[in-house]
Amino acid sequence: MNTIDKIPTSKIQRATKLVSTGAKVGVNYIKYYGDKIVNSEEDAKQRLNKNNATDIYDGLKQLKGSALKVAQMLSMEKSILPQAYVEKFSLAQFSVPPLSPPLVIRSFKKYFGKHPNDIFDTFNATSVNAASIGQVHIAEKDGKKLAVKIQYPGVAESIASDLAMVKPIAMSMFNIKGKGSDKYFKEVENKLVEETNYILEMKQSKEIALACVHIPNLVFPQYYEELSSERIITMDYMEGEHLSEFTAYNTNQEKSNILGQALWDFYMFQIHELKKVHADPHPGNFLISEKGELIALDFGCMKTIPMDFYTPYFELAKPESISNKEFFNSKLYELEILRVDDSKEEIAFFSEMFHEMLSLFTQPFHAEVFDFSDAKFFGKIAELGERYSKNTDLKKMNGNRGSKHFIYMNRTFFGLYNLMFDLKAKDIKINNFINL
Repeated sequence: MNTIDKIPTSKIQRATKLVSTGAKVGVNYIKYYGDKIVNSEEDAKQRLNKNNATDIYDGLKQLKGSALKVAQMLSMEKSILPQAYVEKFSLAQFSVPPLSPPLVIRSFKKYFGKHPNDIFDTFNATSVNAASIGQVHIAEKDGKKLAVKIQYPGVAESIASDLAMVKPIAMSMFNIKGKGSDKYFKEVENKLVEETNYILEMKQSKEIALACVHIPNLVFPQYYEELSSERIITMDYMEGEHLSEFTAYNTNQEKSNILGQALWDFYMFQIHELKKVHADPHPGNFLISEKGELIALDFGCMKTIPMDFYTPYFELAKPESISNKEFFNSKLYELEILRVDDSKEEIAFFSEMFHEMLSLFTQPFHAEVFDFSDAKFFGKIAELGERYSKNTDLKKMNGNRGSKHFIYMNRTFFGLYNLMFDLKAKDIKINNFINL
């Protein structure tokens, strides 16, 4: 894979890169208008999506940081984005061009004040894994194999300006109007700022590993504070393959069920017991060991769940709540899905919309045991998402719906559901975490 010798760090440099990417997208649309004259509109649209996805991703991967992180987040919205975007943006999860070795050494000396060879017995300046905010290198010290994650230059300083640049795209994609939209973008900005603070990540990682040590078939690396800093984090190197690589060939149903139960218990315990959850559940953050254990990594993105959100959110997961219209609507108001200034039409529309969505999405919580390999269940979720994304009535209304806490809670559940489906996990005990 080609390496990167320089990352645009100033606002002007990063804006210029996005403008040039926008120009390429503009050219793709010109080609599309000519293409659909001589070919079918569906084929022309697919080529447009593929070309746009490639050009946008190529631009973002040069910027790295929060711009690329947004692409990673969008790759999890499989029911909203065209498949070409999902496939291309999902590369941001664990496969992007790494920094060149000379830039790695310069960054390490800047962040740690020393050359890596002055700290470790050995240090490989060629990355073994590169993602949106940082990349991982292998090192050794005192006979122990370590993973050293180094943050990309300028990432922390460019979050606000990057989000300001991608904000119009996100608002259009998710039908967010200008009024009241700031709270959602501020939530994302605050979380991205936290993700660039590796001292905070180490603290969160150690807390979660200690709290969840009792969950069977789940393991964590050990973290080393003396070998870490605000932009560098050192941990045990964990041997294993990415979850997506494992699911591509695995046919062992028993192993799928064991891993799926470990993953589900991990998330349910965090949500219901800790009220704080690993809100970045994509395949790049989980490895499968040779022993068939689930290895959990990267705790930079943790979402604290306040009780005034937790209580109504999970009350709506109960069948009796969904069947009681008056109670159901009262919870929609608590969760800011319905608002006091809504018209009768808006109340009727969003009540029906969220009733349909929650009736489907909460089905796993209505059973003692659930089959996450059920393609029909996930097909219904995808169909529902696609139907509302094309709904003309919805596009006319203000799409700013729900508490800001929905952003990362929904991201957590969509990601978790997708991972469970990828594992093809069956016979999952929904409340198993209570008895661990």
